[in-house]
Amino acid sequence: MEESISLVLDTLGGIIWGPFVLIPLLAITGFVLTVRLRGIQFTKLGPALRLGLKDRRDEGADDGDVSQFQALTTALAATVGTGNIVGVATAIALGGPGAVFWMWVTGILGMASKYSEAFLAVRYRTKDDAGEVSGGPQYYLERGITKKVGGVSIGKVLAISFAVFAVIASFGIGNMTQANAIARNVGSSWGLETWVVGIVLMIAAFAVLIGGIKSIGRVTSALVPLMILLYVVASIWILLVNVSAVPAAFGLIFTDAFTGTAATGGFIGATIAQAMRFGMARGIFSNESGMGSAAIAAAAAKTTHPVRQGLVSMTQTFIDTIIVVTCTALVLITTGAWATSEDNAAFATGEAFSSGLPGQWGHWVVTISLALFAFSTILGWCYYGERCVERLVGRGGVMPYRVIFCIVVYIGATTSLSLVWGFADVMNGLMALPNLIGLLVMSGLIARETRHYLQNDPDLRASKAQVAMFMKDRDGGIDTYELTGR
Repeated sequence: MEESISLVLDTLGGIIWGPFVLIPLLAITGFVLTVRLRGIQFTKLGPALRLGLKDRRDEGADDGDVSQFQALTTALAATVGTGNIVGVATAIALGGPGAVFWMWVTGILGMASKYSEAFLAVRYRTKDDAGEVSGGPQYYLERGITKKVGGVSIGKVLAISFAVFAVIASFGIGNMTQANAIARNVGSSWGLETWVVGIVLMIAAFAVLIGGIKSIGRVTSALVPLMILLYVVASIWILLVNVSAVPAAFGLIFTDAFTGTAATGGFIGATIAQAMRFGMARGIFSNESGMGSAAIAAAAAKTTHPVRQGLVSMTQTFIDTIIVVTCTALVLITTGAWATSEDNAAFATGEAFSSGLPGQWGHWVVTISLALFAFSTILGWCYYGERCVERLVGRGGVMPYRVIFCIVVYIGATTSLSLVWGFADVMNGLMALPNLIGLLVMSGLIARETRHYLQNDPDLRASKAQVAMFMKDRDGGIDTYELTGR
């Protein structure tokens, strides 16, 4: 039965992530937004990092449930997970070192997509019956795309589709894959039974999730910076030890991206098409750019203008893919641990760190980092899922969803990894499709309002009186923002 399901998932994944569906749509969307936003991921990266990591909050903001920094760490919590450790190893095991190049491409173009998602999420956000802020593709697709065909709103169809796929995806990408990776690695390192790990994860997740976004924000704002720092410092140590192999590692990544990779060791070889497919699939799994999920966290941020939160959210993809993914990839390649089979990919990163750090430190760093990464991802994705449940069935569905989500954490800890990853790939793709279509349709609006704001506040340093006043369009029911005080 499991083999049949796995075959179906692999077939669907091959179609969705094939050369005619999601990969070109991702690339086209990212490229169009990059052009229309005039390379905002390059020109405004510095101010964006300052706004998100140094300033940490938007002065004068009074709308939203959490600070900009907490919204950023919640989104980072949901993205910096097994995709950065297991996902990178799996991408290289299936597509060769060249897959890393395509993960970078997904990340660079995805920064423009991530900016656009967060911009729209704040622009069209609303409040639920309990007074909590709610926003994301499940709202902005419907409110921003008003065209109807045969009396049916295209935007509403896209919004509902996204919400349904996001709820389903939350049990895969944000739950089972994370719990599975923790259970397998903790079991391998410390000999704990998977059912024991599953119970501990389930109880810990429920203890945090019961408090909603404010509880999640407090935990992630403390946890995320520490876990990323631990992992990056350990990676840099290994790269310094193997510094002579770093140039060759970069060379292998670039050449194999366009030539394919020959069989070596336990690696069976890969074509250019495989490098692109698995690099981009694991890339979007890692940074979630274009999926629309992180926009849900961005909508909850206390910010004075959508542009400002869009820039803060954009840094999430930079940190996730350009920094953390690159660290993992270079450690795998410089230590030679990448030349493994798909079945051993889950442990390849642990082997790489073990060979690069003294004693048992390598396995401990990877196991602890993965446990923290994956647990924080579980927290972030539960919030994404519950906001989509609220959109579909109302506030009453939120608590039952949280309970079911926590139970599935235990189930995921004891489920086949290949089956879970196949499920995650399919759901990621289905979730991204309506959002990418919406981003393309609304790209003109995003570019126009972004340009208007940056012309008035190019350094993002405007005071409370100058920055943004929230205005309500009572006729259209659409949130608009106008600069004042200039």
